[in-house]
Amino acid sequence: MKTAAYAALTAKASLAPYTIDRREPGPHEISIDILYCGVCHSDLHQVCDEWGGAIFPMVPGHEIVGKVAKIGAGVSKYNVGDSVGVGCFVDSCRECEQCKMGEEQYCEQGMTPTYNGYEHGTQVPTYGGYSTRITVHEDYVLRIPESIPLDRAAPLLCAGITTYSPLRHYGLKAGDRLGVVGLGGLGHMAVKFSRALSAEVTVLSTSEAKREAAMQLGAHAFTVVRDKAAFKALSKRFDFIIDTVSAPHDYNLYLSLLRTDGTMVLLGIPERPAPVAAGALIMQRRKLGGSLIGGIRETQEMLDFCAEHGIASDIELIDAGYINDAYERMLKGDVHYRFVIDIATLKKAG
Repeated sequence: MKTAAYAALTAKASLAPYTIDRREPGPHEISIDILYCGVCHSDLHQVCDEWGGAIFPMVPGHEIVGKVAKIGAGVSKYNVGDSVGVGCFVDSCRECEQCKMGEEQYCEQGMTPTYNGYEHGTQVPTYGGYSTRITVHEDYVLRIPESIPLDRAAPLLCAGITTYSPLRHYGLKAGDRLGVVGLGGLGHMAVKFSRALSAEVTVLSTSEAKREAAMQLGAHAFTVVRDKAAFKALSKRFDFIIDTVSAPHDYNLYLSLLRTDGTMVLLGIPERPAPVAAGALIMQRRKLGGSLIGGIRETQEMLDFCAEHGIASDIELIDAGYINDAYERMLKGDVHYRFVIDIATLKKAG
């Protein structure tokens, strides 16, 4: 199926209209007409080949929401017309311990990324959601609850699950004190989820300009952390810290904000490795962990949680032709809090 898309033909090239081929659905696959696709900061990293190994032409996008257009003969989970989503991966080995536990993102053979990867066991490249349709096995598709606006549901499939999963896995509970480092696409979802879980939330930012936005999202407190005096004032305050920042920063300073047995979870990946002092962990029996998105089972749980608690991502809806401008604004941190492409405009552009 000839499919309109936006693609980068080479590293750091501007995205432009492009045509890709999508397969007709196999027995257990569904074809999705894409309505909206979120713009993740990792799209920008990949297009610029900042992490290495980029595959071009590249069609980014792994926060995909749309409607089921066709189903294979053996599909049992979905019907034509259902509202569905596709997140950061579209396949995995299905046989390893992690896959069997529903943690496909940690597949021992490597999950198949929604874009910038290869179809499982082949050299056929995967293309993402900056396109008008996609074909995916039904086991790797999510059901979008009716109460969540579809455009605001798109970022939940990456930014949402990336913050929901560690809060659940590491056991955030009502009354816990949580520090959220950074208030972007991930950080604003961390505030929403932790409020729904009845935790006490403080946003930790280097920008005073984000104070009002943090409080409007429901944060209980906001602190500008630009110097050691600010860290000293918050010493040993938090039970948990969710660190969403990908820019280089001193993990040891943030670890000092944890109480005894506190946990700090890293979600961002800075370009350069950051040193961690053993004493920062040993002296208060602190823990430093990480987390990568979530499996299909947990992502569906997250979507249902959002529907139950009235949670959706805060977005700026854009035309497909604005994507390069959106990337420039992302580099400046000028987005509240996620760009989402209206794919109907891509059809017009194509």
